[in-house]
Amino acid sequence: MEGKRVNDSRVVMSQMMSPQDANVAGNVHGGVIMKLIDTAAGVVAIRHARSNVVTASIDRLDFHHPTFVGDLLTLRASLNFVGKTSMEVGVRVETENLISGQRRHTGSAYLTYVALDRNGRPLPVPPLVLETEEEGRRNREAKARRETRLAEKRQEKACQLRADDCR
Repeated sequence: MEGKRVNDSRVVMSQMMSPQDANVAGNVHGGVIMKLIDTAAGVVAIRHARSNVVTASIDRLDFHHPTFVGDLLTLRASLNFVGKTSMEVGVRVETENLISGQRRHTGSAYLTYVALDRNGRPLPVPPLVLETEEEGRRNREAKARRETRLAEKRQEKACQLRADDCR
């Protein structure tokens, strides 16, 4: 299977935040932003796999600043790591106040997707071709997150089987 470049699946999505996205104070709900993050990351995963995908996990989601009604929310999503059937997508969320022009890094997230065949079974995906130092750094960091996630899963399974093995 021929590899694909990070740029082949990268996506940028923007959406202006409206009153239905916010609470009574005018702050956009985190869940609204989470849905947009999942949508942007899902597009990246589908583009890479050229198949249906499912969200397997969200490793990390950090909000750095609030987003308000009237702000333009921009999501920049790209692949960080590709395994046999899974992919990690990183999403950077930025907010722009359209009146003042001020832009802020609002949040970041790392999501893992699994590609599925027509029967709903995991499907092998093309390897990731890394072209820049930045892509290499992001790939190394994603591999470390994957190892941590797999170790946590092993520990959880051990705890389920034998409570004495829990730390």
